[in-house]
Amino acid sequence: MTERTAAETAPTPDGTRYELDRDTTCVARPDAPGVLDTTLSADWAFGMGVNGGYLLALAARALGTSLAQPDPFTITAHYPTASRPGPAEVRTEVLRAGRTLATGTARIVQDGETRVHVTGTYGDLDALDPEVRTSARPPEFPSLAECAANGALPAAFRRNAFMHRSEQLLDPATVRWAVGEPSGRGEIRAWWRLADGRDPDPLALLLAVDSLAPTAFDLGMRGWVPTVELTVHVRARPVPGWLRVSLRTRNAAGGFLEEDGEVWDAAGRLVAQSRQLARAPRQRQA
Repeated sequence: MTERTAAETAPTPDGTRYELDRDTTCVARPDAPGVLDTTLSADWAFGMGVNGGYLLALAARALGTSLAQPDPFTITAHYPTASRPGPAEVRTEVLRAGRTLATGTARIVQDGETRVHVTGTYGDLDALDPEVRTSARPPEFPSLAECAANGALPAAFRRNAFMHRSEQLLDPATVRWAVGEPSGRGEIRAWWRLADGRDPDPLALLLAVDSLAPTAFDLGMRGWVPTVELTVHVRARPVPGWLRVSLRTRNAAGGFLEEDGEVWDAAGRLVAQSRQLARAPRQRQA
Protein backbone atom coordinates (compact mmCIF):
# COMPACT_ATOMS: atom_id res chain seq x y z
CA MET A 1 0.00 0.00 0.00
CA THR A 2 1.52 3.30 -1.10
CA GLU A 3 1.31 6.49 0.91
CA ARG A 4 -0.12 9.62 -0.72
CA THR A 5 2.45 12.10 -1.95
CA ALA A 6 2.49 15.78 -1.06
CA ALA A 7 1.22 16.58 -4.55
CA GLU A 8 -1.75 14.27 -4.09
CA THR A 9 -2.84 16.06 -0.92
CA ALA A 10 -2.03 19.62 -2.05
CA PRO A 11 -4.81 22.22 -2.29
CA THR A 12 -6.86 22.29 -5.48
CA PRO A 13 -6.33 25.31 -7.79
CA ASP A 14 -9.16 27.29 -6.18
CA GLY A 15 -7.63 26.88 -2.71
CA THR A 16 -10.05 24.19 -1.50
CA ARG A 17 -7.97 21.28 -0.34
CA TYR A 18 -10.40 18.47 -1.04
CA GLU A 19 -12.33 17.64 -4.20
CA LEU A 20 -15.60 16.69 -2.52
CA ASP A 21 -15.70 20.01 -0.67
CA ARG A 22 -14.84 21.98 -3.80
CA ASP A 23 -17.36 20.17 -5.99
CA THR A 24 -20.29 20.37 -3.56
CA THR A 25 -19.91 24.12 -3.02
CA CYS A 26 -23.19 26.03 -3.33
CA VAL A 27 -23.57 29.81 -3.26
CA ALA A 28 -26.78 31.30 -1.85
CA ARG A 29 -28.59 33.88 -3.94
CA PRO A 30 -29.14 37.00 -1.83
CA ASP A 31 -32.29 37.89 -3.77
CA ALA A 32 -33.84 34.37 -3.64
CA PRO A 33 -34.04 32.77 -0.18
CA GLY A 34 -33.49 29.02 -0.28
CA VAL A 35 -31.97 29.03 -3.77
CA LEU A 36 -28.29 28.23 -4.24
CA ASP A 37 -26.15 28.18 -7.39
CA THR A 38 -23.72 25.35 -8.01
CA THR A 39 -21.86 23.51 -10.75
CA LEU A 40 -22.08 19.75 -11.25
CA SER A 41 -18.49 18.70 -11.82
CA ALA A 42 -17.53 16.44 -14.72
CA ASP A 43 -15.05 14.76 -12.35
CA TRP A 44 -18.01 12.94 -10.77
CA ALA A 45 -19.66 11.84 -14.00
CA PHE A 46 -19.95 8.16 -14.82
CA GLY A 47 -21.45 6.59 -17.89
CA MET A 48 -24.54 8.48 -19.04
CA GLY A 49 -24.84 10.91 -16.13
CA VAL A 50 -23.43 12.36 -12.92
CA ASN A 51 -23.01 9.88 -10.05
CA GLY A 52 -26.04 9.67 -7.75
CA GLY A 53 -24.01 9.54 -4.52
CA TYR A 54 -22.18 12.74 -5.44
CA LEU A 55 -25.49 14.43 -6.28
CA LEU A 56 -26.92 13.31 -2.95
CA ALA A 57 -23.90 14.68 -1.08
CA LEU A 58 -24.20 18.01 -2.91
CA ALA A 59 -27.93 18.30 -2.18
CA ALA A 60 -27.36 17.28 1.45
CA ARG A 61 -24.72 19.97 1.92
CA ALA A 62 -27.02 22.58 0.38
CA LEU A 63 -29.96 21.48 2.54
CA GLY A 64 -27.75 21.64 5.62
CA THR A 65 -27.26 25.37 5.10
CA SER A 66 -31.00 25.85 5.65
CA LEU A 67 -31.42 23.62 8.71
CA ALA A 68 -30.40 24.29 12.29
CA GLN A 69 -29.13 20.72 12.82
CA PRO A 70 -25.72 19.79 11.35
CA ASP A 71 -25.89 16.17 10.21
CA PRO A 72 -28.14 14.11 7.91
CA PHE A 73 -29.67 11.25 9.91
CA THR A 74 -31.86 9.91 7.11
CA ILE A 75 -31.95 11.22 3.58
CA THR A 76 -33.74 10.00 0.46
CA ALA A 77 -33.15 11.03 -3.14
CA HIS A 78 -35.28 10.39 -6.21
CA TYR A 79 -33.67 10.79 -9.63
CA PRO A 80 -36.40 11.56 -12.21
CA THR A 81 -33.94 12.61 -14.95
CA ALA A 82 -30.22 12.18 -15.51
CA SER A 83 -27.95 15.08 -14.54
CA ARG A 84 -25.12 16.34 -16.71
CA PRO A 85 -21.99 18.31 -15.79
CA GLY A 86 -22.54 22.05 -15.77
CA PRO A 87 -24.41 24.84 -13.97
CA ALA A 88 -27.38 23.96 -11.77
CA GLU A 89 -29.31 25.37 -8.85
CA VAL A 90 -30.46 23.83 -5.60
CA ARG A 91 -33.82 24.90 -4.21
CA THR A 92 -34.27 24.15 -0.50
CA GLU A 93 -37.28 24.28 1.78
CA VAL A 94 -37.52 23.81 5.56
CA LEU A 95 -40.44 21.57 6.49
CA ARG A 96 -39.89 21.45 10.24
CA ALA A 97 -37.32 22.87 12.64
CA GLY A 98 -37.42 21.05 15.97
CA ARG A 99 -35.12 21.14 18.97
CA THR A 100 -33.33 17.87 18.10
CA LEU A 101 -34.45 17.10 14.54
CA ALA A 102 -35.04 19.26 11.48
CA THR A 103 -36.55 18.18 8.18
CA GLY A 104 -36.37 19.77 4.76
CA THR A 105 -36.24 19.20 1.02
CA ALA A 106 -33.79 20.08 -1.71
CA ARG A 107 -34.16 19.93 -5.48
CA ILE A 108 -31.30 20.04 -7.95
CA VAL A 109 -32.67 21.85 -11.00
CA GLN A 110 -30.99 22.03 -14.40
CA ASP A 111 -32.46 23.60 -17.56
CA GLY A 112 -35.75 24.04 -15.71
CA GLU A 113 -36.01 20.31 -14.91
CA THR A 114 -35.74 18.65 -11.52
CA ARG A 115 -32.82 16.23 -11.74
CA VAL A 116 -32.81 15.14 -8.09
CA HIS A 117 -35.43 15.53 -5.36
CA VAL A 118 -34.18 15.02 -1.79
CA THR A 119 -35.94 14.84 1.57
CA GLY A 120 -33.79 14.72 4.68
CA THR A 121 -34.04 14.77 8.46
CA TYR A 122 -31.02 16.21 10.26
CA GLY A 123 -29.76 16.06 13.82
CA ASP A 124 -26.48 16.16 15.74
CA LEU A 125 -24.49 12.92 15.56
CA ASP A 126 -22.26 14.07 18.42
CA ALA A 127 -25.29 14.32 20.72
CA LEU A 128 -26.45 10.73 20.22
CA ASP A 129 -26.57 8.23 23.08
CA PRO A 130 -23.25 6.34 22.93
CA GLU A 131 -24.79 3.01 23.96
CA VAL A 132 -24.95 0.45 21.13
CA ARG A 133 -26.97 -2.76 21.16
CA THR A 134 -26.62 -4.58 17.86
CA SER A 135 -26.47 -8.00 16.28
CA ALA A 136 -24.76 -6.55 13.18
CA ARG A 137 -21.19 -7.60 12.57
CA PRO A 138 -18.59 -6.12 10.21
CA PRO A 139 -18.15 -8.14 7.01
CA GLU A 140 -15.10 -10.37 6.86
CA PHE A 141 -12.62 -8.73 4.49
CA PRO A 142 -9.20 -9.84 3.32
CA SER A 143 -6.41 -7.47 4.32
CA LEU A 144 -5.78 -4.22 2.50
CA ALA A 145 -2.63 -5.71 0.96
CA GLU A 146 -4.44 -8.80 -0.32
CA CYS A 147 -7.26 -6.75 -1.80
CA ALA A 148 -4.77 -4.36 -3.42
CA ALA A 149 -2.97 -7.28 -5.05
CA ASN A 150 -6.02 -9.27 -6.18
CA GLY A 151 -9.02 -6.93 -6.26
CA ALA A 152 -8.04 -4.36 -8.87
CA LEU A 153 -10.73 -2.62 -10.89
CA PRO A 154 -10.86 -3.44 -14.61
CA ALA A 155 -9.06 -1.02 -16.94
CA ALA A 156 -12.38 0.16 -18.41
CA PHE A 157 -13.40 1.42 -14.96
CA ARG A 158 -10.07 3.07 -14.24
CA ARG A 159 -10.36 5.15 -17.43
CA ASN A 160 -13.47 6.84 -16.03
CA ALA A 161 -12.84 10.15 -14.21
CA PHE A 162 -15.25 9.30 -11.40
CA MET A 163 -13.25 6.22 -10.41
CA HIS A 164 -10.22 8.42 -9.70
CA ARG A 165 -12.09 10.34 -7.00
CA SER A 166 -11.74 7.41 -4.57
CA GLU A 167 -9.50 4.47 -3.84
CA GLN A 168 -11.27 1.11 -3.95
CA LEU A 169 -9.65 -2.17 -3.02
CA LEU A 170 -12.18 -4.86 -3.88
CA ASP A 171 -12.58 -8.09 -1.97
CA PRO A 172 -11.18 -10.63 -4.48
CA ALA A 173 -14.20 -12.87 -3.84
CA THR A 174 -16.50 -10.19 -5.30
CA VAL A 175 -14.52 -9.09 -8.35
CA ARG A 176 -14.66 -12.22 -10.56
CA TRP A 177 -17.33 -10.54 -12.71
CA ALA A 178 -14.49 -8.44 -14.11
CA VAL A 179 -13.07 -11.52 -15.86
CA GLY A 180 -16.43 -12.90 -16.97
CA GLU A 181 -17.01 -15.10 -13.93
CA PRO A 182 -19.80 -13.50 -11.84
CA SER A 183 -20.61 -15.43 -8.68
CA GLY A 184 -24.38 -14.97 -9.03
CA ARG A 185 -24.58 -13.85 -5.38
CA GLY A 186 -24.96 -10.16 -6.25
CA GLU A 187 -22.29 -8.95 -3.82
CA ILE A 188 -19.61 -6.25 -4.07
CA ARG A 189 -17.31 -5.43 -1.14
CA ALA A 190 -14.35 -3.08 -0.93
CA TRP A 191 -12.10 -1.05 1.27
CA TRP A 192 -12.84 2.58 0.34
CA ARG A 193 -11.48 6.06 0.94
CA LEU A 194 -11.37 9.37 -0.92
CA ALA A 195 -8.31 9.56 -3.15
CA ASP A 196 -7.18 13.03 -2.07
CA GLY A 197 -6.79 12.16 1.61
CA ARG A 198 -10.02 13.72 2.88
CA ASP A 199 -11.19 12.01 6.08
CA PRO A 200 -14.63 10.39 5.96
CA ASP A 201 -17.61 12.31 7.31
CA PRO A 202 -21.40 12.09 6.79
CA LEU A 203 -21.18 13.62 3.30
CA ALA A 204 -18.53 11.09 2.30
CA LEU A 205 -20.77 8.27 3.55
CA LEU A 206 -23.53 9.42 1.19
CA LEU A 207 -21.03 9.13 -1.65
CA ALA A 208 -19.48 5.83 -0.53
CA VAL A 209 -22.72 3.83 -0.75
CA ASP A 210 -22.99 4.65 -4.47
CA SER A 211 -19.33 4.47 -5.48
CA LEU A 212 -18.67 0.78 -6.14
CA ALA A 213 -19.45 -1.19 -9.26
CA PRO A 214 -23.14 -2.18 -9.47
CA THR A 215 -23.99 -5.46 -7.76
CA ALA A 216 -25.86 -6.35 -10.97
CA PHE A 217 -22.46 -7.12 -12.49
CA ASP A 218 -22.02 -9.97 -10.00
CA LEU A 219 -25.38 -11.33 -11.19
CA GLY A 220 -24.07 -11.55 -14.73
CA MET A 221 -25.70 -8.33 -15.98
CA ARG A 222 -23.69 -5.57 -17.64
CA GLY A 223 -24.63 -2.08 -18.75
CA TRP A 224 -25.97 1.14 -17.29
CA VAL A 225 -27.73 0.75 -13.91
CA PRO A 226 -29.50 4.10 -13.33
CA THR A 227 -30.59 4.84 -9.77
CA VAL A 228 -34.31 5.45 -9.27
CA GLU A 229 -34.24 6.06 -5.51
CA LEU A 230 -31.50 6.04 -2.86
CA THR A 231 -32.00 6.21 0.92
CA VAL A 232 -29.13 6.49 3.40
CA HIS A 233 -29.26 6.28 7.19
CA VAL A 234 -26.20 7.82 8.83
CA ARG A 235 -25.73 6.09 12.19
CA ALA A 236 -22.49 7.61 13.51
CA ARG A 237 -19.70 9.98 12.59
CA PRO A 238 -16.88 7.86 11.12
CA VAL A 239 -13.35 7.98 12.49
CA PRO A 240 -10.46 8.68 10.09
CA GLY A 241 -9.23 5.77 8.02
CA TRP A 242 -10.42 3.27 5.46
CA LEU A 243 -14.11 2.39 5.28
CA ARG A 244 -15.46 -1.08 4.55
CA VAL A 245 -18.35 -0.89 2.07
CA SER A 246 -20.55 -3.94 1.51
CA LEU A 247 -23.34 -3.98 -1.10
CA ARG A 248 -25.77 -6.80 -1.88
CA THR A 249 -28.68 -7.43 -4.24
CA ARG A 250 -31.10 -10.25 -3.40
CA ASN A 251 -33.90 -9.68 -5.89
CA ALA A 252 -33.69 -8.61 -9.53
CA ALA A 253 -37.18 -8.77 -11.00
CA GLY A 254 -39.43 -6.83 -13.36
CA GLY A 255 -36.51 -4.88 -14.77
CA PHE A 256 -35.50 -3.44 -11.36
CA LEU A 257 -33.22 -4.48 -8.53
CA GLU A 258 -32.58 -3.36 -4.97
CA GLU A 259 -29.15 -2.84 -3.47
CA ASP A 260 -28.62 -2.94 0.30
CA GLY A 261 -25.49 -1.35 1.67
CA GLU A 262 -23.52 -1.14 4.89
CA VAL A 263 -20.52 1.06 5.67
CA TRP A 264 -18.20 0.28 8.58
CA ASP A 265 -15.49 2.64 9.80
CA ALA A 266 -11.93 1.95 10.95
CA ALA A 267 -13.18 1.50 14.53
CA GLY A 268 -15.46 -1.36 13.46
CA ARG A 269 -18.69 0.65 13.84
CA LEU A 270 -21.66 0.49 11.49
CA VAL A 271 -21.75 4.16 10.42
CA ALA A 272 -24.20 4.06 7.50
CA GLN A 273 -26.88 1.84 5.96
CA SER A 274 -28.45 2.28 2.53
CA ARG A 275 -31.16 0.93 0.24
CA GLN A 276 -31.25 1.71 -3.46
CA LEU A 277 -33.74 0.88 -6.19
CA ALA A 278 -32.25 0.84 -9.68
CA ARG A 279 -33.16 -0.21 -13.18
CA ALA A 280 -31.55 -3.49 -14.14
CA PRO A 281 -29.31 -3.40 -17.21
CA ARG A 282 -30.60 -5.19 -20.28
CA GLN A 283 -27.27 -6.68 -21.33
CA ARG A 284 -26.28 -10.06 -19.88
CA GLN A 285 -22.92 -11.74 -19.94
CA ALA A 286 -22.53 -14.69 -22.25
